[in-house]
Amino acid sequence: MAIKKQTKQVSIEETLWDSANKLRGSVESSEYKHVVLGLIFLKFASDKFEERRAELVTEGKEKYVEMVEFYTMKNVFYLPDISRWSFLIENAKQEDVALKIDTALFTLEKNNPSLKGALPDNYYSRLGLDVSKLASLIDTINNIDTLKDKQQDIVGRVYEYFLSKFALAEGKGKGEFYTPKSIVNLIAELLEPYKGKIYDPACGSGGMFVQSVKFIEAHHGNTKDISIYGQEYTSTTYKLAKMNLAIRGISANLGDTAEDTFFKDQHKDLKADFIMANPPFNQKQWRADTELTDDPRWAGYEVPPTGNANYAWILNIVSKLSDNGVAGYLLANGALSGGGDEYKIRRKLIENNLVEAILVLPRNLFYTTDISVTLWILNKNKKARTIEQNGNLKKYRNRADEILFMDLRQMGVPFEKKYIQFSDADIKKVATTYHNWQQSNYENTYQNTAEFCYSAKLHEVVKKDFSLVPSKYIEFVNRDESIDFSEKMAALQSEFAELLKAEENSKKELLTVFKELGYEIKL
Repeated sequence: MAIKKQTKQVSIEETLWDSANKLRGSVESSEYKHVVLGLIFLKFASDKFEERRAELVTEGKEKYVEMVEFYTMKNVFYLPDISRWSFLIENAKQEDVALKIDTALFTLEKNNPSLKGALPDNYYSRLGLDVSKLASLIDTINNIDTLKDKQQDIVGRVYEYFLSKFALAEGKGKGEFYTPKSIVNLIAELLEPYKGKIYDPACGSGGMFVQSVKFIEAHHGNTKDISIYGQEYTSTTYKLAKMNLAIRGISANLGDTAEDTFFKDQHKDLKADFIMANPPFNQKQWRADTELTDDPRWAGYEVPPTGNANYAWILNIVSKLSDNGVAGYLLANGALSGGGDEYKIRRKLIENNLVEAILVLPRNLFYTTDISVTLWILNKNKKARTIEQNGNLKKYRNRADEILFMDLRQMGVPFEKKYIQFSDADIKKVATTYHNWQQSNYENTYQNTAEFCYSAKLHEVVKKDFSLVPSKYIEFVNRDESIDFSEKMAALQSEFAELLKAEENSKKELLTVFKELGYEIKL
């Protein structure tokens, strides 16, 4: 019997990644992601242009094929001759191909105001890329049929794949432009952003917005019912976000340029219905002592400390919520407890009935850090209410005096060897639990579950001195979660100080003994 050797089917994403990796010898991964993604965007824009151009010819409108308006009316970018992919293919082997790519992108942006600030600027010429490797990459990208299957969103899929692979390649200390997709999916399923304004104050490459739109489409909602606002500090990441959204035809207001959210808020008057964010963890020295002390975003609260921006991000989010707004954002676990001004702000947030749920996540979910982090959900209207989502009425209990705590640290499946991600089943379990807790039929469908979830009354949180550490509330049977790490660290700090003091005294005594013997030791 003949045995056929099975060969692995290589996806277009993998083929592209292998081709892109050939550039790594001369270009850092943090740089070459812009090289690859810029070219993918150009191929996509050109294919859409050529499709629309052929459509105009078929309709007998040949005299309009070079008029910008006949493309923008169909949400298609107009490309002059030198920006078209066919022109690049013809010149891919030329020594000045990098300059031609820069010119193509510049001209494309110039002719389409909605792309202002989105495309790499004089990027390819500046990097001095190897012509043969760049030509090879262009040939590989040329094989992507961006129009083949609109349902499969081939270009969006490729773009998402590359963003995740680049984040993996850059690893710790870099890759902040990307929040792993399973985490974003979880936030979208919890917040259910069907209708209204969506805001992300640290939007990275726009993943929160992309998944929000996918959530709406998956649940047969109308994407025209939402509007998107965001801000990003890093210029190259700002460009990634604009390209990422443009590829999917998502309109968004990301501000005129890349700017610091704290020092140049580009959405000062915004009141958002949904806020989804993954701001930088434990951002140090984000302001000087005298800066932003009277910022209106802190109104009613203490000024966030200079040494850590966690609570500055929280108060920025609170200030942007509409009367019925809900926010889901990620922070390092240290923000759940601790003293000083952070304690005072946290206490007021709880007393003002804004904190709805706290979910502690597993380690190794992020490519930039291996620490466990927390997903906070704030709700501006925890009172009993009925709201319409996707044509259905949903009833919510009065949860003003309760906070849901969830421990997800035992969830997740292996991903890319050393990482984990939430499975679809994980996300469904968490979202179902949360929504059952929220809705009016609480008595029948929600119950506190050991080592998973607990609904704490306000008086219980007060008794725990306004700590939001889930393990202080959730019952643990098989794991010992009784250790209070804040108290333990304080005790260790005190013990270490005593040891250092004892060592210093011993050193002084020893020096005294030598001096009495007639010897002087200089340290």
